[in-house]
Amino acid sequence: MPEVRVRSKALIDGPARAGARSMMRAVGYTDEDFRRPLVGVAHSWIEIMPCNFNHRQLAEWVKEGIREAGGTPVEFNTIAVSDGIAMGTEGMKASLISREVVADSIELVTRGHLLDALVCISGCDKTIPGTVMALARMDIPGLMVYGGSIMPGRFQGKDVTIGDVYEAIGRHAVGKMDDKELDELEKVACPGAGACGGQFTANTMATAFEALGISPAGSSRVPATDDRRKEIMRAAGRRGVELLNEGVTPRQIITRPALENA
Repeated sequence: MPEVRVRSKALIDGPARAGARSMMRAVGYTDEDFRRPLVGVAHSWIEIMPCNFNHRQLAEWVKEGIREAGGTPVEFNTIAVSDGIAMGTEGMKASLISREVVADSIELVTRGHLLDALVCISGCDKTIPGTVMALARMDIPGLMVYGGSIMPGRFQGKDVTIGDVYEAIGRHAVGKMDDKELDELEKVACPGAGACGGQFTANTMATAFEALGISPAGSSRVPATDDRRKEIMRAAGRRGVELLNEGVTPRQIITRPALENA
């Protein structure tokens, strides 16, 4: 097999890099890890929204897949701003800018530590395009995998989502729903981790990026908390190493015909 550590060997190989290796050993890296390609695992875990709240667990499964395929995972965080929470306030001014910060921060960590490949986990409106922008900029082997959509809640015998809460705000404003009913709906509409349960930006972009080819086929339709997601994430980790071994980069995938198809 050809040498695939085309970037990381400059970071960690040879006597002159003993200092770098010493610092990496402090956080758990071993001699065997240094012999394998470094594969970044970028995600946007944050504690204020459900969309990315499962990313730490998802990252663990991606890392398992990377190790199975012969790589050394390097996990790191980027940021996220929730449109669903921020909209209607001054906070929404940060939304679009956050997409650029997501892309910039992933690019900087990847460049700064000479990672050989990259698996990005994303889960909301701006992190999904932001991660793919980073992949396209870096053009090192890699892919994006979606964290999955939230499951519906139950209210008055029906499935409900965050969209129902926003509709209810309107009904409440015109006197068609009282405070108690709105409060009860608010408390059950979002039952756990996952992106907004509707064909909004997150689910739409995740589906489009599958069609584009930068995200594994079939991975976006599985909910965030579904038992199948573990193997989806492990497979994404393995695929990241396979892309490195095959020499396939994002710009070979993100072509004009692929964009038109998506």
